[in-house]
Amino acid sequence: MPILKSAIKKLKQSEKRREQNRQIKGGVKRLLDAYKKKPTPTALVKLTSALDKAAKTNVIHKNKASRLKSRLSKLLKK
Repeated sequence: MPILKSAIKKLKQSEKRREQNRQIKGGVKRLLDAYKKKPTPTALVKLTSALDKAAKTNVIHKNKASRLKSRLSKLLKK
């Protein structure tokens, strides 16, 4: 465990950020699973928005978000 006051604060911050990132990733994963089961245009819009927000906050890489959006839009066209 950290001893210095600044290290204690940093630990609290990183734990809070880790939990927020897990929430965001979990939300994207739930939307992704639902979309793969039943691809609809409205689900694609929600998923695209969630991916963009995750990429904007650096939870996932922006190229990964664009790659997923591209693959999912192809899935909808089929």
